[in-house]
Amino acid sequence: MPTLSIVMPAYNEGATIHLILDKVNAVALPHSWNKELIIVNDCSKDNTEQAIHGWAAAHPELPIQYKTHEINQGKGAALHTGIALATGDYLIIQDADLEYNPEEYRLLLQPVIEGQADVVYGSRFMGGNPHRILFFWHSIGNKFLTFLSNMFTNLNLTDMETCYKLFRTDMVQSLRLQEKRFGFEPEVTAKISRIPRVRIYEVGISYYGRTFDEGKKIGWRDGVRAIYCILKYGALKAR
Repeated sequence: MPTLSIVMPAYNEGATIHLILDKVNAVALPHSWNKELIIVNDCSKDNTEQAIHGWAAAHPELPIQYKTHEINQGKGAALHTGIALATGDYLIIQDADLEYNPEEYRLLLQPVIEGQADVVYGSRFMGGNPHRILFFWHSIGNKFLTFLSNMFTNLNLTDMETCYKLFRTDMVQSLRLQEKRFGFEPEVTAKISRIPRVRIYEVGISYYGRTFDEGKKIGWRDGVRAIYCILKYGALKAR
């Protein structure tokens, strides 16, 4: 049976990471797909590591690879580590917070199962699924970054910045990814779009956003970096 690798970067999520792990464990993938979970702890300063080890010991039924960074490098760097370790046929990115619902893996896998897609993005801006109402300027910023990215990739995505990106594993592992923070999103989008005959789909997903008090980490500086990355990897086609 095919396997889905779930790559989860984690930073200071010790208080709640067990909740997302419960959700990942509970989801039943269609057509008897298997799961492997790859958690990369990006040098958390809280009890994230202890929480992960405790949960894993209590749930031996879910195969888990665990890696930790000795110094904090950023979400993108944690994803680089996790992507390199993936052994599944396809790979999906899962944040360690509770903003995205693992039950929707099935929605993202459907175009793959039907033999139509190599890459599937989960869009927070299409479909009729629940969306928490937060941050007007963040939503405007996300749409602007997606528009700018689309200009140079010639895609018509509605949500380039989404966490939920599902890739054929060999395709994403073939990319030389460099961005160590939130620049990962425009970089991987630009580079995956240039693979010959790649088939990219998008499906609507729900979104349960967090406030900054609840632990949201992205800020305006990351938006500025995203613009730089769109120009670098999209307009200039940097490798």
